[in-house]
Amino acid sequence: MQHGDANAPVKRDTETKEWLAHLEEIGEERGYFQPLGHRHFAVFTDESPTLVVTFETFDSIRNSRGGGEPLAYDFVKENGWSSLTIIADGNTWFRNSAVYGYFDRLIDDGFFEDFDQVIFFGAGMCGYAAAAYSVVSPGATVITMSPQATLDPRVAEWDIRFPSMRRTSFSDRYGYAPDMIDAADRVFVFYDPGEEMDAIHAALFTRPHVSKIRCNLMGSHIDQDFINMGILQPLIDAAGTGNLTENDVFKLYRARRNYAPYLRRFANRLHEDDRTVFCGIACRSILERISAPRIHRLLATVEKELADQGKQLPAVAVKTTA
Repeated sequence: MQHGDANAPVKRDTETKEWLAHLEEIGEERGYFQPLGHRHFAVFTDESPTLVVTFETFDSIRNSRGGGEPLAYDFVKENGWSSLTIIADGNTWFRNSAVYGYFDRLIDDGFFEDFDQVIFFGAGMCGYAAAAYSVVSPGATVITMSPQATLDPRVAEWDIRFPSMRRTSFSDRYGYAPDMIDAADRVFVFYDPGEEMDAIHAALFTRPHVSKIRCNLMGSHIDQDFINMGILQPLIDAAGTGNLTENDVFKLYRARRNYAPYLRRFANRLHEDDRTVFCGIACRSILERISAPRIHRLLATVEKELADQGKQLPAVAVKTTA
């Protein structure tokens, strides 16, 4: 059963139609652009035997990306790789017979057999799809951030965030994402353990070939933080070699130690937890590395709170790990 009017025609404004026309033009120049029903589109660029498959949405492309082009284009342009982007108009979780049929045809045509390396990537709803559809390319590498395993209420009744999806079937084709990753070579599931529902979904992906990467204080938009830290592209680059390891991931993830938004969250969490002295020590450590006016203000607040208690920060900073 499809969600609402997922198979009905969609009314779009002139700006959206022009943007789709732009994507179609680019797709036709480099490979192809293909509508998949009314709410999904495929854009393929054929360049090399390494293929990056991304799942994206209208909003993520148009609102987060100035050029109005899929994230996959950035992933592949420096390496000259091929890309396949599946785009959803709305929160569909890519649960649509036209999308199923498209991947069925790719399998029948031996499409993925033409590539030496295949990487599937997505975040959130798109992370679900990256895992669920990776089954079409055995041996692929899957990188998924804050994915849902399923929204089937019989399995995930505890996830109350998406009530409009309750009537959508997650029990038919390409349905339960953790089962669909069994044929993958390696799977990397990034999640924030502090986001309870994301953490429960991540637990459902537990498999011997799955690396679950804890991203504390990153929330449900880990992909955006990775972009801002400058480590998402290197992560995809490493996956393209076919040799991405947990150690590679952790080396890249050290960039958070100089990433102001993460450091602010870290210091603020210490303050919220009434760990005032440790918060002050952390603020000092952060300010030795980066310029951060908000951290300066927090340090002043902490020093005043301690002074009111007749205390002060240690003269010698104690090493902390952010």
